[in-house]
Amino acid sequence: MLKAIADVFRSIGSAVATVVTLPFRAIARLFGGASSTAHGNH
Repeated sequence: MLKAIADVFRSIGSAVATVVTLPFRAIARLFGGASSTAHGNH
């Protein structure tokens, strides 16, 4: 019983982590591209 509950929480936690990190990853890529083009390091 407890193991099943732990598995459910683990799957929910991984899904939430993915959803939360995706926007930050996109923003980081956006800012990374903007800063690299602005500095002209490319």
